[in-house]
Amino acid sequence: MWNVIKSVLAAFFGVQNERQRREDFGKGSPAAFIVVGIIMTLVLVGLVALVASMAAR
Repeated sequence: MWNVIKSVLAAFFGVQNERQRREDFGKGSPAAFIVVGIIMTLVLVGLVALVASMAAR
């Protein structure tokens, strides 16, 4: 699971190379990448909302 999280984080920041992407999708489950991606997106949106609300005070 840690490898999936690292891969999704690398893709989020745009630093994942083509070789790693092919390796991940060749051996990993697409569902795991989708679920982790959705969770990471929700965490990012929550953090942005938290920072925005703190800055607005």
